[in-house]
Amino acid sequence: MGLSREQIAQRIARECKDGQYINLGIGIPTLVANYIPKGIDVMLQSENGLLGMGEFPTEENVDADLINAGKQTVTAVPGSAFFPSAESFAMIRGGHVDLTVLGAFEIDQSGNLASWMIPGKLIKGMGGAMDLVAGAENIIVALSHANKKGQSKILKECTLPLTGVNCIKQVITDLCLMELDNGKFVVKELAPGVTAKEVKEKTEAEIHIPENVPTMSF
Repeated sequence: MGLSREQIAQRIARECKDGQYINLGIGIPTLVANYIPKGIDVMLQSENGLLGMGEFPTEENVDADLINAGKQTVTAVPGSAFFPSAESFAMIRGGHVDLTVLGAFEIDQSGNLASWMIPGKLIKGMGGAMDLVAGAENIIVALSHANKKGQSKILKECTLPLTGVNCIKQVITDLCLMELDNGKFVVKELAPGVTAKEVKEKTEAEIHIPENVPTMSF
């Protein structure tokens, strides 16, 4: 039981506020573009130089030259703009991004995030993640609660090289929605079919689950 990647993206999309400038990281976050609620007008930014990213294209309207930072083909909405990556990072470093949604390998109860490398494995580089966690007003992290071996990714202390320190505010996993409060993850919503006991068993970090936690809706 638990949320699919698409359902995680759907729930994240509900956190988007009208008028925001939002950057979507590689992986699950890119799917958020497909689920922005009707009546919510946001501008999605890609650090390779696009402001005004739309939904993923269909086979009929795909443009191989129009890609996001993860090299996936995307669409552009009316009013979008294209610019060099230097200007894109000036927007990010200048604090002009209201919300960034990032994937992660690990997070911990100090609000630290590890998302860019696993020692011994081939990596492409940091990308824009370090700039985004330092420059964005708000950060939502999307990840699976545990790895394929059942080991928690929600830790007391990250073991992998950090992307950002004390930067996490909200987390959405396949099991629940959590917020970080004074060094402890507080569960705000449970995914359909998921129990508090399951969340506790798969969380290494300090965690608080109130009684009568609501079930996540879409």
